Amino acid sequence: MRLDRFLSECNVGSRSQVKELVKKGFVTVDGVAVKKSDINIDENKSIVLFKGKRIIYRQFVYIIMNKPAGVLTASRDKKSPTVMDLIKDKPAKDLFAVGRLDKDTTGLLLICNDGELSHRLLSPRYHVDKTYLVGCEKPVSEDDLKALEEGVDIGDEEKTLPAKACLDENGDLLLTIHEGRYHQVKRMLEAVGNCVVSLKRISFGSLLLPNDLKEGEWRELNKDEIDSIVFK
Repeated sequence: MRLDRFLSECNVGSRSQVKELVKKGFVTVDGVAVKKSDINIDENKSIVLFKGKRIIYRQFVYIIMNKPAGVLTASRDKKSPTVMDLIKDKPAKDLFAVGRLDKDTTGLLLICNDGELSHRLLSPRYHVDKTYLVGCEKPVSEDDLKALEEGVDIGDEEKTLPAKACLDENGDLLLTIHEGRYHQVKRMLEAVGNCVVSLKRISFGSLLLPNDLKEGEWRELNKDEIDSIVFK
């Protein structure tokens, strides 16, 4: 791989920025300072340092975030903060959120640069579960739980697909769905005569929202977590 591509994909800078940084002597390859950015390196074996810090190449980067309320699931916005604004020193370029959470919804958000994985996680064909902790305006009855599990009319051509619904020890609703319709959870609760007052995603497929990840914080997935979500 060319050095300028390597550094650009590792989010050191754009191709033109990388070219200038290399010219200024900020980059070494295997202990040797280089001044040309068009040289070829082994992206998996070469030891590349930028300003003394080693740059590690990874084709794909996977991030888990505990999204806070009031932040848009978007790459950029002129008026409101976005989830990408929360990621300082991004470990890769071209990161994007897998699916979206509404501005007032909190919880687990997966961010990556793996388009194929994103497509498969979001495709109805693969039935990937998403579980939400739902604070409701009124108590949820057994009849409500049954209706949510069987599918309700939310104004679309078809009812929602069967879901899983139960109450936790605090009486809050745990709702698991594998569709991704617009404002689906809120519309499902409206269909049983209730209203969502808080909404938090606590799992996405095999990923669970870590207890030690505070709202607004993020970290990269570990190997076991990556292996659990990557389709074989």
